[in-house]
Amino acid sequence: MTTPDLTAADRADVAVRADPQPHAGLTYQVRTFGCQMNVHDSERISGLLESTGYVPAIEDQEPDLVVFNTCAVRENADNRLYGNLGNLRSVKENHPGMQIAVGGCLAQKDQDVIVEKAPWVDVVFGTHNIGSLPALLQRARHNERAEVELLESLEVFPSTLPTKRESTHSAWVSISVGCNNTCTFCIVPSLRGKEKDRRPGEILAEIEALVADGVVEVTLLGQNVNTYGIEFGDRGAFAKLLRACGNIEGLERVRFTSPHPAAFTDDVIDAMAETPNVMPQLHMPLQSGSDKVLKDMRRSYRSAKFLRILDKVRERIPHAAITTDIIVGFPGETDEDFEQTMSVVESSRFSAAYTFQYSIRPGTPAGQMQDQVPKPVVQERFERLVTLQDRIAAEQMRTLIGTRQELLVTEAAGTKAAETGRLAGRAPDHRLVHFSVPQGAETPRPGDMVSVTVTDAAAYFAIADPNAEDYRLRRTRAGDAWDRAQAETCGVPASGGGGATSLGMPTLRPRV
Repeated sequence: MTTPDLTAADRADVAVRADPQPHAGLTYQVRTFGCQMNVHDSERISGLLESTGYVPAIEDQEPDLVVFNTCAVRENADNRLYGNLGNLRSVKENHPGMQIAVGGCLAQKDQDVIVEKAPWVDVVFGTHNIGSLPALLQRARHNERAEVELLESLEVFPSTLPTKRESTHSAWVSISVGCNNTCTFCIVPSLRGKEKDRRPGEILAEIEALVADGVVEVTLLGQNVNTYGIEFGDRGAFAKLLRACGNIEGLERVRFTSPHPAAFTDDVIDAMAETPNVMPQLHMPLQSGSDKVLKDMRRSYRSAKFLRILDKVRERIPHAAITTDIIVGFPGETDEDFEQTMSVVESSRFSAAYTFQYSIRPGTPAGQMQDQVPKPVVQERFERLVTLQDRIAAEQMRTLIGTRQELLVTEAAGTKAAETGRLAGRAPDHRLVHFSVPQGAETPRPGDMVSVTVTDAAAYFAIADPNAEDYRLRRTRAGDAWDRAQAETCGVPASGGGGATSLGMPTLRPRV
């Protein structure tokens, strides 16, 4: 019997509250496009779904629910989403009860357009209301229609939601969401809103809980981490937060991404240098080496300031590995502008550069600019930049040869693991090292630490083939957590590390 004064949505919500496990036994899969923020959001989405009864779909199984967590930064994001949705249409027709949900930045941008283009989608939710997903799924099933809910401001800070981490030893921790910058190429501020900062006590409490659960490495996340504190009036808050992380017993490695050069201050460099568990790694987005292009991008710094920051970092932290983001072919970029970018890249000695070909994003000022650079020109410049950066990366990686590195062992051993017999780990500067275990030595678990001497290097990874005297294993609480997780899923404790499919920290490819 229905209540006349309740809407269909109200009745569905009543049904959700009446059944705390409305999706018990249903399988799900989350497909993530985009940045680290999206990866972290997907962990929250998985945690939410499992809190209502969903279980992960196994490999080659058609899930009862597919969730797309989307990115809107580049043009091909639209094509990837709609191509995937098109492929699922016939699958859904042959899978009674299957649901499809689309969330993330592209959902926030396109809103009702997604349902218009793909009416077989059941739920569309935005960046501000991830916590609504279980209720929206139940509502869509109850009402037999698509449910679209996109809030204009943050409803619940993502880190307060349940989570299912990709890794037992490493974790993302959001310190802020949103961005107050107005870069002309970026659509993120309009999709994730103005910057909102968490209180330091909440962040530290979350990190302490993660460490108690076996985590030894955290990465602090924000669209612009080094403006953290602006919302509550403390411009030194980020440096203080880094130092506070140094006081957390059991937390061995701290990283952060991404800062903005315009707001990067000496107190952060000092905190990095003086806090032992803050790793010698920095991701510092350049975007362009041309001051004219930086001005057109509204980046509010110039190449000379960028290079001064790198000099200061290397003065205090000589072995820091520095990575960057670069956009090629921004509107109006001339040959001279591009050569200036090449010059700054040569001077910067990046260990990796995530390079992107500019693509028009509707709703951004850059999308309306004249002098869009022809695609063949952009492609030629992109290839030249990649060639330069590959050479520099290889030169930088070779500096590790002969050095001793303590590696945090990751779940994934690499695509050639079966052939080489090597496992994989991350050095303190986060560079990837493939290593072998000497005959008769104990094999590490993901989350354990091994100390080895680097014997060879390529552009984006190093190799260590130690003998028994050179190899040192340190078993950790993170390795113990890996064993517990395997036992809970009826798995077998790690014996070689080659069976899992994800790295401890989601990996970004140097070239896109």
